[in-house]
Amino acid sequence: MSADISPVIASTVQWLLRSYPVTGGVLDAALAEAQARQAATVAAWLRYPTAADAAVVALVGPGGSAWLDWITGADASGSDAAEEPWRSWVDEVVASWAACLLTTPELAEEAVIALARGEHAAGMSLDFRRLTRPDDSDRRATALLRHPDLLGPVADLHRAALIRHLQGDPLDADRV
Repeated sequence: MSADISPVIASTVQWLLRSYPVTGGVLDAALAEAQARQAATVAAWLRYPTAADAAVVALVGPGGSAWLDWITGADASGSDAAEEPWRSWVDEVVASWAACLLTTPELAEEAVIALARGEHAAGMSLDFRRLTRPDDSDRRATALLRHPDLLGPVADLHRAALIRHLQGDPLDADRV
């Protein structure tokens, strides 16, 4: 993979964790971060399946968190916004797809299986257990991050495009 989409993944994880914070201690925070990172990674790899796709998003940027912040009621336009440049690397579609994966186990399983067809997973042994088969500790750590009612507005933004993509429909910029 010649183009690196890790800034998109890291920023989207940061947005998810700040928007749906962990209420437990340090272990819960680590478990929640692992699950958010797995969801955002799967979503980003599906959204940008080739090196060319990743290169384009690395060049032009993904769009930022402003719309997502508005939908969730977060006020990211205050004086702290200038101190949070990572927000410009949040990808709305990746965040929406990650929310779908976190709240719908069947979609998470399908998405991980679909990664095998992409360039990102070539030659790699993938383990997304925390996303696809969370245990009780994982669930407790992500009470807000996996809550379907809380993530619903974000997940619903691009759920249809994710489902179409997992059914084999190629991504179309006009429909995502």
